Amino acid sequence: MPWDPIRLNSGYYIPGIAFGTWTLGNGQATIDQVDQALETGFNHIDTAQSYRNEFETGTALHESGLSRSDVFVATKFSGTNGLDIATSIQNSLSNLGVDYVDLYLIHHPRLAIPDIPTAWAQMEKVHEAGLAKSIGVSNFDAKDLAVLLASAKVKPAVNQILLHPYVYHRQRPILEYAAANGIVIEAYSTLIPITKMPGGPLDKPLNEIATKLGATTDQVLFAWVKAKGAVVVTTSSKKSRLEGYLAAGDIVLSAEDVAAIDAAGELGENRMFTEQKWIGAALLGVGVLAGLCRYLDVL
Repeated sequence: MPWDPIRLNSGYYIPGIAFGTWTLGNGQATIDQVDQALETGFNHIDTAQSYRNEFETGTALHESGLSRSDVFVATKFSGTNGLDIATSIQNSLSNLGVDYVDLYLIHHPRLAIPDIPTAWAQMEKVHEAGLAKSIGVSNFDAKDLAVLLASAKVKPAVNQILLHPYVYHRQRPILEYAAANGIVIEAYSTLIPITKMPGGPLDKPLNEIATKLGATTDQVLFAWVKAKGAVVVTTSSKKSRLEGYLAAGDIVLSAEDVAAIDAAGELGENRMFTEQKWIGAALLGVGVLAGLCRYLDVL
């Protein structure tokens, strides 16, 4: 299943698909799910300080019996409890039970306190100390990246962002800026078009491509992310789905397939924008009407 590793600008390689712990919560169930992902064949685990399950992730890693070098471990500085980056990375390493992480990210530009250059300089110290082999960011837009790069000594290796076809055209500037600067994109919430927004313009091309390739629509979406050169971050509690996600690495979309998904995604994005504007106007109208009625003592 060729989810080929992607070379980072740090010189290290990142596996092309990751098991994410964002929605797992904590406790034994989380340990079991991370353990299942590792048993199924995932060798890239993505967590964060704010997910509050680094300890569970570390427990599963230890119980798996895998050597440290067999698993790519990523976590994020989330500003939890007001702790600074230097303290947070030490806490994360302790929770995970490791001496280093393969990737350490600033979870959001708003968490870059007091500003992006200062926070990034602290991340560079984490890298220099060998506590993180690679450092990067999450949810940064092109302007945020430009501010970071203006003073950076070490480029961010990745930028982890929301990426699925319904936001692709909105996110293109970020993808293009990252590509121009050798920054790998990681994609989260890729399955939203079929899990949260079914019935949209993407349904038809996804179903047609899936039928043609003997695949599932979720596999087609992951193959689309791969075609964009990005890393997939996903999760599931079901082993069969995890196996399907890994098998998606074998799927190669044609240029026509990618173009059809892009076009349907843009159509859906435009529709969503129009609907959001209409709903916003409608709610504003309702509010104005309600206020007028109260003034006239109608209600």
